[in-house]
Amino acid sequence: MKNLLLIAVFTSFLSCKQVQNDEKLNQPVSKTQELTHARGFLIKKNKAGITTIEVNNPWPNAKSAFTYALVPKDKMHRLTIPAEKYDAVIPTPIEKIVVTSTTHIPALEALGVLNSLVGFPNTSFVSSTKARERIDSGSIQDLGNNEAINTEMTIALKPDVVIGFGINNQNKAYETLVRSKIPVAYNGDWTEETPLGKAEWIKFFAPFFGLEKKADRIFQDISKNYNQAKLLAAKAQHKPTVLTGGLYKDIWYVAGGKSWMAQFLKDSQTDYLWQHTNDTGSLSLSLESVLDKGRDAEFWLNPSMHTTYEAMIKTNEHYRQFNAFTQRNVFSNSINKGPTGGLLFYELAPQRPDLVLKDLIHIFHPALLPGHELYFFKPLK
Repeated sequence: MKNLLLIAVFTSFLSCKQVQNDEKLNQPVSKTQELTHARGFLIKKNKAGITTIEVNNPWPNAKSAFTYALVPKDKMHRLTIPAEKYDAVIPTPIEKIVVTSTTHIPALEALGVLNSLVGFPNTSFVSSTKARERIDSGSIQDLGNNEAINTEMTIALKPDVVIGFGINNQNKAYETLVRSKIPVAYNGDWTEETPLGKAEWIKFFAPFFGLEKKADRIFQDISKNYNQAKLLAAKAQHKPTVLTGGLYKDIWYVAGGKSWMAQFLKDSQTDYLWQHTNDTGSLSLSLESVLDKGRDAEFWLNPSMHTTYEAMIKTNEHYRQFNAFTQRNVFSNSINKGPTGGLLFYELAPQRPDLVLKDLIHIFHPALLPGHELYFFKPLK
C-alpha cells in the first residue's frame, strides 16, 4: 500500500510537471528581433520556439496588420495553437514555397534556398540566372498572373506557403488558396521608403527556413557596404543637379522627395531637384513645369523606359531642350535585362542597395570610384 501511494504521488508529480512544461511552451513573447531599418514588419519569438511575423504595412494605407505563426514541425503535435489568433499557422522549416514578386527571389537565392521555389506568376519577368535555369528545367512552374494566379496549378504544387504581393486585400485567388488550406503570407517589402529598409526584408524570409542568423550576416554585410559607400560619397566637392523620370501620356512622373530613389540621390551627394517634396512615390507633373525646373539639370535618370537618345526624340522633340540630353548625361536602369526581358533593377536592386549606390557615385563622382563597373544604371546609347 505504501509503494502504491508513492507511485501515485510520483505520477501526479510528473503530470504536474508536464502541465508546467506545456505552460512554458505557451508563454508569451520573450524576444523581439531587432530590425534597424525596415518598418513594415516585426518578428517575435517565444520560449517554445514559435516565431510570429507581423506585417503591419503589406500595402500603402493598409487598415490592419497580418500575423503569421511559424511553428517548428517537431512541436506541432505538442502544442495547441489558437489558429483564430493568426492569419496563418505554418509548420517550419518549409520545403516548398511559391513567391509572387521578383523582389522575393534574390532573398531566397542569398539564403541558399532557391531550390525550394516551385512556382511563380509570369516567369518571363525573372532575371536571376539560377532561377531561370530552374524555370527552364521545369522545377519552377509558371502560375499565370499575380492578380489572377492559377489556383489549380498552385494547389497541385502543394506549397508549404505562398508569399503574396498585393495593393489591397481583394485578391480572390489568395482567398481560394486559403480555403484549400494553403497558407498565404503577405510581403510588403515594396512599401519601404529607404534602401536599407527594403534590403532588411531578407529577415522576413529567414524564419520560414530557420536561417535567421544567416540573414542577419547577409544584411549586416549589405548595410556595412552601403554605409561605407555613403561615407565615400560625402567626400564629393560638388553636388550635381539631377532630373528623374519622363513623359507617359503627357504626364511626367518624377521621384518624390521621400521616395526610395530620392534617398539614393541624397546618399550619393546630389542636388535632386524635387528633394524637398514630401511624396513617397512619384509626382505627376506637366512637361512645362519640368522643363522650367529641370532644363539645366546636369544629369537625368530613367527617362521612362527609353534606352536610346533616338527613341527619346521619337517620343517627344522637347527632350532636346534639356541640358542633360544634349550633354549625353542620361542614364537608365531599364537597359540591363534578363534573358526574357525582365528588368534586373526591379528584381535585385531592393536586395542590393549597396550596388545601386556605388553605381550612382560612379556616375555623379567618377573620381571617387574610378574602377567601378556600372551594374544597374547604364548610359543611354
